[in-house]
Amino acid sequence: MFRFEGVSYGPLKNLSFSINKKEKVMLFGPSGAGKSTLLFLFNRLHSPSEGQIYLEGQDVADYEVTALRKRVGLVLQEPNLFPGTVLDNIKYGPSIFGEWEDQDAKRLLQYVHLPSSYVNRDAEQLSGGEKQRVSLARTLANSPEILLLDEPTSALDYRTAEEIEDCLEILIEEHKLTMVMVTHNLNQARRLGDRGLFMVNGKIIEDGKISEMLTNPQTNELARFIEE
Repeated sequence: MFRFEGVSYGPLKNLSFSINKKEKVMLFGPSGAGKSTLLFLFNRLHSPSEGQIYLEGQDVADYEVTALRKRVGLVLQEPNLFPGTVLDNIKYGPSIFGEWEDQDAKRLLQYVHLPSSYVNRDAEQLSGGEKQRVSLARTLANSPEILLLDEPTSALDYRTAEEIEDCLEILIEEHKLTMVMVTHNLNQARRLGDRGLFMVNGKIIEDGKISEMLTNPQTNELARFIEE
């Protein structure tokens, strides 16, 4: 699905790897490793200074940006909702493509476990967890194939984070999405991921099955990271 060939950008150095359809990939490692920088390359929020990135054999630079971001949805750590109602937020993307239908609102709110009565609520009046759910619904409104998640639960309390995780798990399974997620939380990585990319100083140090990586690390760097 995605193929990186000799990609460098900012702290990232000569990365080459592939991600297959329906994989659930966790990017993890110490602060400053380049995890979010790498995530933002998938949907052209950054463009590589060297190397190529391919989506289904086509260079991502050849995709029209809005079409690429429709297929490759991004949910950030901070929800960043637009001023206005919940409805204004979730219909934004599909409206650009002339694909919005009013009955979609109820379905999207159901996906993220919010009652349909929330549709006319002021986005600014929502709690942190509710905002993150609306942010997720807004991304899902574009029917993405790939979901990029940049620590989507790190700003939330433990219980709310667990609810968002449960919600993600169901959505990814139901919609057969490919997921690439940045996390600092190794328990979350184990719960939600099937593959791990462990990063240090802009390089991928280990790449493997996440449960095996966390139980039996192959490098001193990962062993130290797990201990810390």
